[in-house]
Amino acid sequence: MNPDNGMNIIIVGKRHGQSRVVPVSLPVALLIFACILGIAASAAWLGYRLASGQPETSTVRVSGPVVEQWQSRLDTQREELEALRTLSGQQVDALTLRLGEMQGRLLRLDAMGQRLVESGLVASEEFDFDQPAAVGGPEDGLVGESFQAPELEQMIGQLERRIEDREQQLNLLDTLISHKRLEDERFVAGRPITWGWLSSRYGYRSDPFTGRRAWHAGVDLAGKDGSDIIAVAAGVVTYAGERSGYGNLVEVDHGDGLVTRYGHCKTISVQVGDVVQKGQTVALMGSTGRSTGPHVHFEVLRDGKSENPEHYIQRASR
Repeated sequence: MNPDNGMNIIIVGKRHGQSRVVPVSLPVALLIFACILGIAASAAWLGYRLASGQPETSTVRVSGPVVEQWQSRLDTQREELEALRTLSGQQVDALTLRLGEMQGRLLRLDAMGQRLVESGLVASEEFDFDQPAAVGGPEDGLVGESFQAPELEQMIGQLERRIEDREQQLNLLDTLISHKRLEDERFVAGRPITWGWLSSRYGYRSDPFTGRRAWHAGVDLAGKDGSDIIAVAAGVVTYAGERSGYGNLVEVDHGDGLVTRYGHCKTISVQVGDVVQKGQTVALMGSTGRSTGPHVHFEVLRDGKSENPEHYIQRASR
Protein backbone atom coordinates (compact mmCIF):
# COMPACT_ATOMS: atom_id res chain seq x y z
CA MET A 1 0.00 0.00 0.00
CA ASN A 2 1.33 3.42 -0.88
CA PRO A 3 0.97 6.67 0.98
CA ASP A 4 -1.47 8.04 -1.57
CA ASN A 5 -4.33 5.84 -0.04
CA GLY A 6 -3.83 3.20 -2.71
CA MET A 7 -2.40 -0.26 -2.95
CA ASN A 8 -0.50 -2.35 -5.42
CA ILE A 9 -1.41 -5.87 -6.62
CA ILE A 10 1.58 -7.99 -7.48
CA ILE A 11 0.95 -10.61 -10.20
CA VAL A 12 3.60 -13.33 -10.36
CA GLY A 13 4.05 -15.02 -13.76
CA LYS A 14 4.70 -18.70 -14.36
CA ARG A 15 7.79 -18.09 -16.46
CA HIS A 16 11.11 -17.38 -14.72
CA GLY A 17 9.38 -16.01 -11.55
CA GLN A 18 8.72 -12.68 -13.23
CA SER A 19 6.25 -10.39 -11.40
CA ARG A 20 4.09 -7.46 -12.35
CA VAL A 21 2.78 -4.67 -10.09
CA VAL A 22 -0.76 -3.36 -10.70
CA PRO A 23 -1.65 -0.25 -8.67
CA VAL A 24 -5.34 -0.06 -7.44
CA SER A 25 -7.17 2.40 -5.33
CA LEU A 26 -8.45 1.50 -1.84
CA PRO A 27 -12.21 1.32 -2.72
CA VAL A 28 -11.49 -1.03 -5.56
CA ALA A 29 -9.32 -3.18 -3.35
CA LEU A 30 -12.03 -3.40 -0.71
CA LEU A 31 -14.62 -4.36 -3.34
CA ILE A 32 -12.39 -7.10 -4.66
CA PHE A 33 -11.79 -8.39 -1.11
CA ALA A 34 -15.55 -8.40 -0.38
CA CYS A 35 -16.27 -10.40 -3.56
CA ILE A 36 -13.63 -12.95 -2.60
CA LEU A 37 -15.18 -13.33 0.89
CA GLY A 38 -18.70 -13.71 -0.62
CA ILE A 39 -17.55 -16.38 -3.03
CA ALA A 40 -15.80 -18.25 -0.22
CA ALA A 41 -18.86 -18.07 2.05
CA SER A 42 -21.19 -19.31 -0.70
CA ALA A 43 -18.87 -22.20 -1.49
CA ALA A 44 -18.71 -23.14 2.18
CA TRP A 45 -22.53 -23.07 2.54
CA LEU A 46 -23.06 -25.16 -0.61
CA GLY A 47 -20.51 -27.72 0.57
CA TYR A 48 -22.31 -28.02 3.91
CA ARG A 49 -25.71 -28.59 2.27
CA LEU A 50 -24.29 -31.19 -0.09
CA ALA A 51 -22.51 -32.96 2.77
CA SER A 52 -25.67 -33.09 4.91
CA GLY A 53 -27.74 -34.60 1.97
CA GLN A 54 -30.59 -32.16 2.45
CA PRO A 55 -32.14 -30.33 -0.47
CA GLU A 56 -32.16 -26.66 -0.52
CA THR A 57 -35.91 -26.66 0.20
CA SER A 58 -37.46 -29.27 2.63
CA THR A 59 -41.05 -28.72 1.55
CA VAL A 60 -42.44 -29.91 -1.84
CA ARG A 61 -45.73 -28.42 -2.82
CA VAL A 62 -48.03 -30.14 -5.44
CA SER A 63 -50.59 -28.15 -7.28
CA GLY A 64 -54.34 -28.81 -6.78
CA PRO A 65 -55.10 -30.27 -10.27
CA VAL A 66 -52.44 -32.98 -9.81
CA VAL A 67 -53.94 -34.01 -6.46
CA GLU A 68 -57.41 -34.17 -7.97
CA GLN A 69 -56.14 -36.31 -10.87
CA TRP A 70 -54.53 -38.85 -8.55
CA GLN A 71 -57.60 -38.94 -6.32
CA SER A 72 -59.77 -39.62 -9.37
CA ARG A 73 -57.52 -42.50 -10.39
CA LEU A 74 -57.70 -44.01 -6.91
CA ASP A 75 -61.49 -43.77 -6.90
CA THR A 76 -61.64 -45.46 -10.33
CA GLN A 77 -59.40 -48.31 -9.12
CA ARG A 78 -61.58 -48.78 -6.04
CA GLU A 79 -64.69 -49.00 -8.23
CA GLU A 80 -63.02 -51.50 -10.58
CA LEU A 81 -61.92 -53.63 -7.61
CA GLU A 82 -65.44 -53.61 -6.15
CA ALA A 83 -66.92 -54.54 -9.55
CA LEU A 84 -64.44 -57.40 -9.84
CA ARG A 85 -65.41 -58.66 -6.38
CA THR A 86 -69.09 -58.51 -7.29
CA LEU A 87 -68.49 -60.33 -10.58
CA SER A 88 -66.47 -63.04 -8.83
CA GLY A 89 -69.25 -63.51 -6.29
CA GLN A 90 -71.84 -63.79 -9.05
CA GLN A 91 -69.73 -66.38 -10.88
CA VAL A 92 -69.34 -68.44 -7.71
CA ASP A 93 -73.09 -68.25 -7.06
CA ALA A 94 -73.83 -69.34 -10.64
CA LEU A 95 -71.42 -72.29 -10.40
CA THR A 96 -72.92 -73.28 -7.03
CA LEU A 97 -76.41 -73.22 -8.52
CA ARG A 98 -75.34 -75.38 -11.47
CA LEU A 99 -73.62 -77.82 -9.14
CA GLY A 100 -76.81 -78.07 -7.06
CA GLU A 101 -78.84 -78.85 -10.18
CA MET A 102 -76.31 -81.48 -11.22
CA GLN A 103 -76.47 -83.08 -7.78
CA GLY A 104 -80.26 -83.35 -8.08
CA ARG A 105 -79.96 -84.91 -11.53
CA LEU A 106 -77.36 -87.37 -10.26
CA LEU A 107 -79.68 -88.40 -7.40
CA ARG A 108 -82.37 -89.10 -9.99
CA LEU A 109 -79.93 -91.15 -12.05
CA ASP A 110 -79.00 -93.11 -8.91
CA ALA A 111 -82.68 -93.84 -8.27
CA MET A 112 -83.18 -95.00 -11.85
CA GLY A 113 -80.07 -97.16 -11.60
CA GLN A 114 -81.35 -98.68 -8.39
CA ARG A 115 -84.59 -99.58 -10.16
CA LEU A 116 -82.55 -101.32 -12.83
CA VAL A 117 -80.83 -103.36 -10.14
CA GLU A 118 -84.15 -104.21 -8.52
CA SER A 119 -85.56 -105.24 -11.89
CA GLY A 120 -82.81 -107.84 -12.21
CA LEU A 121 -81.50 -106.51 -15.52
CA VAL A 122 -78.14 -105.64 -13.96
CA ALA A 123 -76.32 -107.38 -11.14
CA SER A 124 -76.29 -105.59 -7.82
CA GLU A 125 -72.73 -106.83 -7.25
CA GLU A 126 -71.53 -104.96 -10.35
CA PHE A 127 -73.41 -101.72 -9.81
CA ASP A 128 -73.61 -100.40 -6.26
CA PHE A 129 -75.26 -97.00 -6.60
CA ASP A 130 -74.74 -96.27 -2.91
CA GLN A 131 -70.95 -96.11 -3.33
CA PRO A 132 -68.79 -93.77 -5.43
CA ALA A 133 -67.07 -95.15 -8.49
CA ALA A 134 -63.62 -96.64 -7.82
CA VAL A 135 -60.81 -94.64 -9.47
CA GLY A 136 -57.04 -94.27 -9.03
CA GLY A 137 -53.61 -94.20 -10.69
CA PRO A 138 -49.90 -93.66 -9.97
CA GLU A 139 -48.49 -90.25 -9.17
CA ASP A 140 -46.52 -88.61 -11.97
CA GLY A 141 -44.34 -86.52 -9.67
CA LEU A 142 -45.68 -83.24 -11.00
CA VAL A 143 -47.19 -80.62 -8.75
CA GLY A 144 -50.81 -80.10 -9.72
CA GLU A 145 -52.19 -76.69 -10.47
CA SER A 146 -55.57 -75.30 -9.56
CA PHE A 147 -58.12 -75.04 -12.33
CA GLN A 148 -58.84 -71.59 -13.67
CA ALA A 149 -62.40 -70.30 -13.87
CA PRO A 150 -62.77 -70.74 -17.67
CA GLU A 151 -61.44 -74.32 -17.45
CA LEU A 152 -63.76 -75.13 -14.57
CA GLU A 153 -66.69 -73.67 -16.49
CA GLN A 154 -65.81 -75.83 -19.50
CA MET A 155 -65.53 -78.98 -17.37
CA ILE A 156 -68.90 -78.35 -15.75
CA GLY A 157 -70.46 -77.84 -19.18
CA GLN A 158 -69.03 -81.14 -20.44
CA LEU A 159 -70.29 -82.93 -17.33
CA GLU A 160 -73.76 -81.46 -17.79
CA ARG A 161 -73.88 -82.72 -21.38
CA ARG A 162 -72.78 -86.21 -20.28
CA ILE A 163 -75.42 -86.27 -17.54
CA GLU A 164 -78.08 -85.19 -20.04
CA ASP A 165 -77.01 -87.97 -22.41
CA ARG A 166 -77.14 -90.57 -19.61
CA GLU A 167 -80.54 -89.29 -18.53
CA GLN A 168 -81.93 -89.80 -22.02
CA GLN A 169 -80.50 -93.31 -22.22
CA LEU A 170 -81.74 -94.32 -18.78
CA ASN A 171 -85.15 -92.79 -19.40
CA LEU A 172 -85.49 -94.86 -22.55
CA LEU A 173 -84.31 -97.97 -20.73
CA ASP A 174 -86.67 -97.28 -17.83
CA THR A 175 -89.56 -96.88 -20.28
CA LEU A 176 -88.71 -100.17 -21.95
CA ILE A 177 -88.48 -101.88 -18.58
CA SER A 178 -91.83 -100.42 -17.53
CA HIS A 179 -93.42 -101.64 -20.76
CA LYS A 180 -91.84 -105.04 -20.33
CA ARG A 181 -93.03 -105.24 -16.76
CA LEU A 182 -96.51 -104.21 -17.85
CA GLU A 183 -96.47 -106.83 -20.60
CA ASP A 184 -95.28 -109.42 -18.11
CA GLU A 185 -98.12 -108.49 -15.79
CA ARG A 186 -100.65 -108.66 -18.61
CA PHE A 187 -99.20 -111.89 -19.95
CA VAL A 188 -101.71 -114.61 -19.15
CA ALA A 189 -99.74 -117.53 -17.78
CA GLY A 190 -99.89 -119.95 -14.89
CA ARG A 191 -102.62 -121.52 -12.84
CA PRO A 192 -105.37 -119.62 -11.06
CA ILE A 193 -104.74 -121.57 -7.85
CA THR A 194 -101.82 -121.94 -5.48
CA TRP A 195 -102.53 -125.59 -4.78
CA GLY A 196 -104.75 -128.19 -6.50
CA TRP A 197 -104.99 -130.43 -9.55
CA LEU A 198 -106.61 -130.58 -12.96
CA SER A 199 -109.96 -132.37 -12.60
CA SER A 200 -111.51 -131.73 -16.05
CA ARG A 201 -109.97 -130.71 -19.39
CA TYR A 202 -111.04 -128.29 -22.09
CA GLY A 203 -113.30 -129.59 -24.91
CA TYR A 204 -116.00 -132.21 -25.20
CA ARG A 205 -116.57 -134.38 -22.16
CA SER A 206 -119.27 -136.42 -20.41
CA ASP A 207 -121.53 -134.04 -18.52
CA PRO A 208 -121.17 -134.78 -14.74
CA PHE A 209 -124.93 -134.32 -14.18
CA THR A 210 -126.49 -135.87 -17.31
CA GLY A 211 -123.74 -138.16 -18.56
CA ARG A 212 -124.24 -136.89 -22.07
CA ARG A 213 -121.54 -135.53 -24.41
CA ALA A 214 -121.23 -131.80 -23.76
CA TRP A 215 -118.88 -128.98 -24.56
CA HIS A 216 -116.66 -127.76 -21.72
CA ALA A 217 -115.40 -124.24 -22.48
CA GLY A 218 -112.74 -124.22 -19.73
CA VAL A 219 -110.78 -126.39 -17.34
CA ASP A 220 -111.65 -127.38 -13.80
CA LEU A 221 -109.00 -127.19 -11.11
CA ALA A 222 -109.98 -128.88 -7.86
CA GLY A 223 -108.59 -127.96 -4.48
CA LYS A 224 -109.35 -127.23 -0.87
CA ASP A 225 -112.54 -125.38 -0.05
CA GLY A 226 -111.77 -121.74 0.79
CA SER A 227 -108.30 -121.75 -0.81
CA ASP A 228 -107.18 -118.73 -2.85
CA ILE A 229 -108.14 -118.13 -6.47
CA ILE A 230 -105.61 -115.77 -8.05
CA ALA A 231 -105.53 -113.68 -11.23
CA VAL A 232 -103.24 -115.16 -13.88
CA ALA A 233 -102.48 -111.67 -15.24
CA ALA A 234 -103.05 -108.02 -14.45
CA GLY A 235 -106.29 -106.47 -15.63
CA VAL A 236 -109.57 -104.81 -14.76
CA VAL A 237 -112.49 -106.61 -13.13
CA THR A 238 -115.47 -106.43 -15.51
CA TYR A 239 -117.79 -108.83 -13.67
CA ALA A 240 -118.04 -109.88 -10.03
CA GLY A 241 -121.23 -111.65 -8.98
CA GLU A 242 -123.52 -114.61 -9.51
CA ARG A 243 -124.20 -115.98 -12.98
CA SER A 244 -126.31 -118.97 -14.03
CA GLY A 245 -124.28 -122.19 -14.13
CA TYR A 246 -121.11 -120.44 -12.93
CA GLY A 247 -122.27 -119.66 -9.41
CA ASN A 248 -120.18 -116.78 -8.10
CA LEU A 249 -118.11 -115.58 -11.05
CA VAL A 250 -115.17 -113.14 -11.46
CA GLU A 251 -114.30 -111.89 -14.94
CA VAL A 252 -111.06 -109.94 -15.63
CA ASP A 253 -110.27 -108.05 -18.84
CA HIS A 254 -106.53 -108.06 -19.67
CA GLY A 255 -106.72 -105.93 -22.81
CA ASP A 256 -106.18 -106.83 -26.46
CA GLY A 257 -109.44 -108.75 -26.37
CA LEU A 258 -108.19 -111.24 -23.73
CA VAL A 259 -110.53 -112.12 -20.83
CA THR A 260 -110.31 -114.71 -18.04
CA ARG A 261 -113.13 -116.15 -15.94
CA TYR A 262 -113.08 -117.76 -12.51
CA GLY A 263 -116.31 -119.66 -11.61
CA HIS A 264 -117.93 -121.53 -8.69
CA CYS A 265 -116.27 -119.19 -6.16
CA LYS A 266 -117.19 -119.47 -2.52
CA THR A 267 -116.73 -115.72 -1.96
CA ILE A 268 -115.56 -112.87 -4.18
CA SER A 269 -112.77 -110.51 -3.02
CA VAL A 270 -112.97 -107.84 -5.74
CA GLN A 271 -115.50 -105.48 -7.28
CA VAL A 272 -116.22 -104.34 -10.81
CA GLY A 273 -113.73 -101.68 -11.84
CA ASP A 274 -110.94 -102.89 -9.57
CA VAL A 275 -107.46 -103.11 -11.09
CA VAL A 276 -105.89 -106.41 -10.11
CA GLN A 277 -102.27 -107.46 -10.31
CA LYS A 278 -100.88 -110.77 -11.41
CA GLY A 279 -101.09 -113.24 -8.54
CA GLN A 280 -103.61 -111.17 -6.60
CA THR A 281 -106.39 -113.08 -4.81
CA VAL A 282 -109.73 -112.36 -6.49
CA ALA A 283 -111.90 -114.99 -4.78
CA LEU A 284 -111.93 -118.10 -2.62
CA MET A 285 -112.52 -121.61 -3.98
CA GLY A 286 -116.00 -123.04 -3.48
CA SER A 287 -118.73 -125.10 -5.11
CA THR A 288 -121.43 -122.58 -6.01
CA GLY A 289 -123.55 -122.94 -9.13
CA ARG A 290 -123.53 -126.12 -11.19
CA SER A 291 -120.74 -127.92 -9.35
CA THR A 292 -120.08 -131.27 -7.70
CA GLY A 293 -117.35 -130.07 -5.29
CA PRO A 294 -114.82 -127.36 -4.45
CA HIS A 295 -113.01 -126.29 -7.61
CA VAL A 296 -112.53 -123.32 -9.93
CA HIS A 297 -113.84 -123.29 -13.47
CA PHE A 298 -111.16 -121.39 -15.41
CA GLU A 299 -111.88 -119.95 -18.86
CA VAL A 300 -109.83 -117.91 -21.33
CA LEU A 301 -111.59 -115.94 -24.07
CA ARG A 302 -110.03 -113.98 -26.92
CA ASP A 303 -112.38 -111.61 -28.74
CA GLY A 304 -115.32 -113.43 -27.17
CA LYS A 305 -114.25 -116.94 -28.29
CA SER A 306 -112.99 -119.52 -25.82
CA GLU A 307 -109.46 -120.88 -26.03
CA ASN A 308 -107.85 -123.83 -24.31
CA PRO A 309 -106.66 -122.54 -20.89
CA GLU A 310 -104.04 -125.28 -20.71
CA HIS A 311 -102.01 -123.43 -23.35
CA TYR A 312 -101.80 -120.45 -21.02
CA ILE A 313 -101.16 -122.58 -17.95
CA GLN A 314 -98.20 -124.21 -19.69
CA ARG A 315 -96.71 -120.81 -20.54
CA ALA A 316 -95.51 -120.45 -16.98
CA SER A 317 -93.19 -123.44 -17.32
CA ARG A 318 -91.52 -122.32 -20.57
